Amino acid sequence: MTDQQWNTLLDTINGKDTDLPIGFIIDSPWLPNWYGITKLDYYTSEDMWFDANMKVINDFPDCMFLPGFWSEYGMCGEPSAFGAKGRFPEDEFPHAFPVIQSLEDIDKLEKPRASADGLNPFILNRLKLNRERIEKNGLKIRFSVTRGPLNVASYLMGTTELLPAMISDPDKIHKLLRIITDYLKEWHAIQMDAIPTIDGMLLLDDIVGFIGEDHFKEFALPYFQELYDVDVSVKFFHNDAPCKVSAPYLPQMGVNFFNMGYDITLNELKEKTDNKVTLLGNIPPRDVLANGSPDDVSRSVDDLINSLEDRSRVVMSCGGGMPPGVSSENLQAFVDAVKKHRK
Repeated sequence: MTDQQWNTLLDTINGKDTDLPIGFIIDSPWLPNWYGITKLDYYTSEDMWFDANMKVINDFPDCMFLPGFWSEYGMCGEPSAFGAKGRFPEDEFPHAFPVIQSLEDIDKLEKPRASADGLNPFILNRLKLNRERIEKNGLKIRFSVTRGPLNVASYLMGTTELLPAMISDPDKIHKLLRIITDYLKEWHAIQMDAIPTIDGMLLLDDIVGFIGEDHFKEFALPYFQELYDVDVSVKFFHNDAPCKVSAPYLPQMGVNFFNMGYDITLNELKEKTDNKVTLLGNIPPRDVLANGSPDDVSRSVDDLINSLEDRSRVVMSCGGGMPPGVSSENLQAFVDAVKKHRK
């Protein structure tokens, strides 16, 4: 992100009138194929990774792309530190395989070395090696990034195994989440120490959308509070699963910037969060932004903006991250539609 974009984001979070900025979470589900390369090319070629990110930034200067130069290997990053095998088809999403086959395996689990285990050294070194040329283009790395503790747990043991175990053996799940949270705290600190321009953190965790309020308060809230208890300006959370249960707790979690799914309106979220959290959303990602026509995109943006009871603390986007298949034409239609509504 440029300094101007970063300052606009900070102003938006602080409730200032920034007149409908635009932002999108982009990563390997969308960017490589949009750029014309395979996902494997994107993961393994430093230059292709850098050039793809630079092209979208240059082609759409009106958009903030978040977190910006995301160094990632799909969902395989954090699980790999725990020993999870990753599968990387040439142009499909990578997959991490569980390492916990029974709840007793949790007792054998140790906290990984965040500086050296799994794919972490490759993730961080890519940023360090490219930092100079990123900054020569007037941009800076702004965020440390990880998946959230429940998301990582779901990859280590499987979602259908994790959720029932919260009821049948809560102590074991707390033990697992304690190990994961300690690891994530260390991994964020390492990223921040290595790259001084980082002044934000992004956590992504959809599993919070699949548990009820009592389980959220027990198995999610305290761990997220620990993770967000750091001295950075932007505390960014992504959950594009249902969020009506967890949304009222976002300020208590420490979150000040939130990307939601499409199952809730921005007006409703503003009410649930007392308008204390800046919202990144919220047109339909797949059915409109990816699969609709440019006219469909424009109409959806018009409807969204016209529906807003309060335009403060809103960054225009889609619900969730940029989905696969979004064309340049549709992205430009989104930008043009927002510009028509600016003062």
